[in-house]
Amino acid sequence: MFRVARPAASCQKSAMAQTSLTPRASAELLLLGTIWGGSFLANGLALPQAGVAGTVAVRVGGAALVLWIAVRLLGLAVPRSPRIWASFLVMGLLNNVIPFTLITWGQQSIPSGLASILNAATAIFGVLVAALVLADERLTPRRIAGVLLGFAGVVTTIGPDALSGFDPRSAGQLALLGAALSYACAGAFGRRALAGLDPRMAAAGMLAGASLIVLPAALLLGGPPRLDLPLQAWGALFYLAVVASAFAYLLYYRILAVAGAGNLSLVTLIVPPVAILLGALVLGERLPPHAFAGFALLVAGLLVLDGRILHIPRELARRAR
Repeated sequence: MFRVARPAASCQKSAMAQTSLTPRASAELLLLGTIWGGSFLANGLALPQAGVAGTVAVRVGGAALVLWIAVRLLGLAVPRSPRIWASFLVMGLLNNVIPFTLITWGQQSIPSGLASILNAATAIFGVLVAALVLADERLTPRRIAGVLLGFAGVVTTIGPDALSGFDPRSAGQLALLGAALSYACAGAFGRRALAGLDPRMAAAGMLAGASLIVLPAALLLGGPPRLDLPLQAWGALFYLAVVASAFAYLLYYRILAVAGAGNLSLVTLIVPPVAILLGALVLGERLPPHAFAGFALLVAGLLVLDGRILHIPRELARRAR
């Protein structure tokens, strides 16, 4: 899944004011989870033709182009502070360059469905990183329980024998966990560094910073981009850049403003089933039973972290009285 910086102050206030999902926000949340679930399939289709460097470069550069067109059309104010632009570079590195590269590299050796399950660990790492660097995000007994369940899910998903020989499959799984950790660091950094900035501008600036890093690196590592890619590969790259990045970021912030951060985090539960289903239907992937068991534990951990599921028995008892 692709996380971005915490929202601007105005969006944070609106997120706190609205704690329930409207029917429209629920539909948009399902759409966002479906889009991000499809990105793992798109990676699988683009990688054999475009390679890791080419896939990441097109995704980041294409998304940046689309979002900057949106910035111009919306008339958003472009920040001029060197500090803000330095923060864009850091956010681009943590939230795009590192995780996109690790995910696409990891997907060369592991199925897309398994990659999506491991990427769901972002929420678990996010709680730990936030507790380390943010004073108002301390660990509580409920959060500790959620984190422990989540880590049990990660270990179960990887499988007990995955690290014994350190083959490419285990290295690919570790790459996905590294991507999840990078996303978590980006969330904590963005909350501090980009507070008060319009979130749409933050997303565009972040992708601009990522482009400044990844495009020269892609030219250095992969040479000039190939233009003779098959139509299927171009379609997958278009999906990654325009749909799964540019459009998804705009949709992300729309849901955040209407439904709040807590409800938005539920998208983490939608992405893996979509990716698993698409991987099975299109790529013929078959995941081992322990991967599904691990995802079930991850879901349990995320629901405990969310907290609302713990209030259900109390609410049922209250209604029964």
